[in-house]
Amino acid sequence: MTTILDTPAGAASTTDRNVAGFDHLPTPRELVGAQPLGADRARLVERSRDEIARVLDGTDDRVLLVVGPCSVHDPDAARDYAARLAAVAREVRDDVLVVMRVYFEKPRTTTGWKGLINDPGLDETFDVPRGLRVARDLLLDVLDEGLPVGCEFLEPISPQYIADAVSWGAIGARTTESQVHRQLASGLSMPIGFKNATDGNVQVAVDGCGAARAPHVFFGSTEEGRTAIVRTRGNAEGHVILRGGRGGSNFAPADVSGAVERLRAAGLAERVMIDASHANSGKDDVRQVAVAREIAGRIAAGEDAIAAVMLESFIEAGNQGLDADPLVYGKSVTDKCMAWGDTADLLREFAAAVRAARELRGATADGAPSAGQMNV
Repeated sequence: MTTILDTPAGAASTTDRNVAGFDHLPTPRELVGAQPLGADRARLVERSRDEIARVLDGTDDRVLLVVGPCSVHDPDAARDYAARLAAVAREVRDDVLVVMRVYFEKPRTTTGWKGLINDPGLDETFDVPRGLRVARDLLLDVLDEGLPVGCEFLEPISPQYIADAVSWGAIGARTTESQVHRQLASGLSMPIGFKNATDGNVQVAVDGCGAARAPHVFFGSTEEGRTAIVRTRGNAEGHVILRGGRGGSNFAPADVSGAVERLRAAGLAERVMIDASHANSGKDDVRQVAVAREIAGRIAAGEDAIAAVMLESFIEAGNQGLDADPLVYGKSVTDKCMAWGDTADLLREFAAAVRAARELRGATADGAPSAGQMNV
């Protein structure tokens, strides 16, 4: 139901002058109650959150790969992708911890489609209640494939509807310096990555991790949808994501070393995630494959500050406009993604890289199981 604001002619008003109306949402409790997580999925989320945290701090020697579409627009294609990814994730699980990237909120530099939650019909009808239901339903199905889920958190209220099903979260390059998002991250229950800013500034991401680690008090909402004062304990599992910037890429060894120095100065874990897409590959899907392959080679050679890698991947390579008629199945409508075949190959290459790094360290020379093997 929409409440339309209509100020009578000649009436004075100092509020809502640029607001056309309000659409009512179900409360988070209502939506979650209708689409419950359930005990088995909850165990997967809890276990995977712990495993992700151990990979990020180095006590689990696997590499974390967050892999999936730039932004989900077709839930059926995303389910198809999840089934493919789950099969390879099981194959490489001794060496690689795979999390499916399932992004529902698309930050925009100016304007454009804002993601599946905001506009699930891709038609500017903005049926947000439907978008929330569709998004949550997809998350539950991905978990049923045995895959942990990663999401970017953009709206400060939407996590109430989906965060119980999410194992890893990100704060994007456009919001990493936002106090609202740092406060949000301080109360979230999973490891959170802060991307460097769009101009390439890494210090703001380090500062974001430090700010999220602290307790905060801020305006928010409850599961009943009531406004409230939120008090958080702080989230100690923040980490930096290097995604490049307007000045170019920042995934080279010198860039990683520079980020580690900043993390050390801030008293944070000296490990990073590298986003192989965005400015690190010039948003080119072919270049992204080459960047990912280079990173895998560096992991194999013993560069242990690289804890995690993000890949933008879908069934088909490249991207398409929303005006394509018909839309190509399994092809991104936002940033270019690498094809599924390249993705499957890269997952196996990263697994081989981790095994090579173990061999280089002599980690299993005495026959003791690796951290990754102990978590299986």
